[in-house]
Amino acid sequence: MKIKYIGKEPSPLRLLNNKEYECLGIEGGWYRIVDETEEDYLYPPEVIQIIKE
Repeated sequence: MKIKYIGKEPSPLRLLNNKEYECLGIEGGWYRIVDETEEDYLYPPEVIQIIKE
């Protein structure tokens, strides 16, 4: 699924605002995303907008 980060910048999260990312899965309601560090981490749903399922 494609998602977009909609949080505030600067952010302690390693996602860029309004950039699309590939979501690898959902675990416990959180989204597993490969971020700008090229590693995958879990991110909370309140900073994620689903673009395409």
